[in-house]
Amino acid sequence: MKRRTPKIVHVLKFIVLGAIFFCFIGFAVQILWNCLIPDLFHGPLITFWQAIGLCLLGKLLFGWHGSGGGPWGMRAKQQWRRKMMERMENMSEEERDKLREKLRRCGMPNRWGNEGFYNEPKDQQKTETNP
Repeated sequence: MKRRTPKIVHVLKFIVLGAIFFCFIGFAVQILWNCLIPDLFHGPLITFWQAIGLCLLGKLLFGWHGSGGGPWGMRAKQQWRRKMMERMENMSEEERDKLREKLRRCGMPNRWGNEGFYNEPKDQQKTETNP
């Protein structure tokens, strides 16, 4: 018969591993900074807490793990694209053509291949030639 470990053991294990990870990151940043920055850029030496502050500042500026950074992250782009696809499905063919032309005029990049929300099917695409 299997014994279940109490929930408090899992919580304590999570807290201890989190503290170890926190310390490891802080010391790693401190050591890297103190080995590189003073020699390369004549910058100051930093303490453990300053290293932790730098890590936090970097996360605030550049985004948290996996999100791609604030409102401009990958998740926001996917939501925007899904919303545009839903709008496109509810439009008539004439409205779609107007939107496609509007997006092309404002310089919207074509990043979605043939399945993008404003792409024409391959057989209907116009070929442009440069003189």
